[in-house]
Amino acid sequence: MAWSRRAFTVFAAAVAVVGGLSLPARAAEDPIKVGHFGSLTGSEATFGKSTSQGIKLAIDEFNAAGGFNGRKILLVEYDTRGDAGEAKLAVERLVKQDKVSAVLGEVASKLSLAGGPVAQAAKVPMITPSSTNPRVTQIGDYIFRVCFIDPFQGYAGAKFAHENLKAKSAAVLVDQAQAYAVGLAEEFSKNFTKFGGKIAITQQYTGGANDFTSQLTAIRSAKPDVIYIPGYYTDVGNIALQARKLGLTQPLLGGDGWDSEELAKIGKDAIEGCFYTNHYAPDQPDARVQKFIKAYKSAFGGSTPDGLAALGYDAAKILFDAMGRAKSLSGPDLRDAIAATKNFGGVTGEITINEQRDAKKSAVVVEMAGDPPTPKYVVTIKPE
Repeated sequence: MAWSRRAFTVFAAAVAVVGGLSLPARAAEDPIKVGHFGSLTGSEATFGKSTSQGIKLAIDEFNAAGGFNGRKILLVEYDTRGDAGEAKLAVERLVKQDKVSAVLGEVASKLSLAGGPVAQAAKVPMITPSSTNPRVTQIGDYIFRVCFIDPFQGYAGAKFAHENLKAKSAAVLVDQAQAYAVGLAEEFSKNFTKFGGKIAITQQYTGGANDFTSQLTAIRSAKPDVIYIPGYYTDVGNIALQARKLGLTQPLLGGDGWDSEELAKIGKDAIEGCFYTNHYAPDQPDARVQKFIKAYKSAFGGSTPDGLAALGYDAAKILFDAMGRAKSLSGPDLRDAIAATKNFGGVTGEITINEQRDAKKSAVVVEMAGDPPTPKYVVTIKPE
């Protein structure tokens, strides 16, 4: 029976629009498959879950408004478990087995770097909501992103440390196994030096480690004004606890990899008074942001959406907007429409896709404040 359905779908596609002919009724009613690959389990599971929920909210809204010429969006989703091999296999299943029109994902840059070449080879457009490493979109002309990239996020963090925190020196503690963290550390260090600051010391660790005593002791001896930690929330919470126990009182500063409700659960009050660059802040007064938060809370049990949820939502919305402008839903036509996205009003800001298929947009800096610490909007930093 499964084979018969697949055979019929292939036949329907074969007799689709050619030279102005109409689609058969069945094909015109078939759902449009969109894929998502994300870390739904594993050490960074909140990333995948938040992104998935943002995508699902966008799909629900799109389908409720009539879909694409009456056709609904059907989400096909696979768990990467935070593993690069699984990410590659997930995209292979999406493009070869499920025949999706487009792929959304991943969050982690190393997983997008694993899955992206598969989408590129199949000529299926892929939009990553939040992979910030520049190499991701360099995979090829079918790979896009709706987040800012590490060079800008590193610039934003350095600018904030210099201008807002008045830091003259900084220590960098980087996860050497993550392309995201390494790239962000390099960009922060480069830009902080350009602003006249000094990188007092750089220390490395491997994600998942439990003991950061030696690195933090070396940083304590260097006496920096601020400590930059471009890692993921799972490690940052533990680093904050150990840093405070060792008497390090400096502000900790990081990137969007901190963005999870689990950060405060792990780091507790040790994370209070620390800052990170992000894509949006829930307490921004923007009407579009507040409308999204209200809808998200209604759909998902009252929980406040983090930046990953907002980016998943924006990625799906940009895809649907491109579908409406594309000549057809073929890979090349859909790719061209996504590439032509200009001044799209997203929850995470106004988004324009540039010639490198990256998003030109602003960043915000949030502070972990309150009891328990939650992200509070501090400032918006625009591209140079």
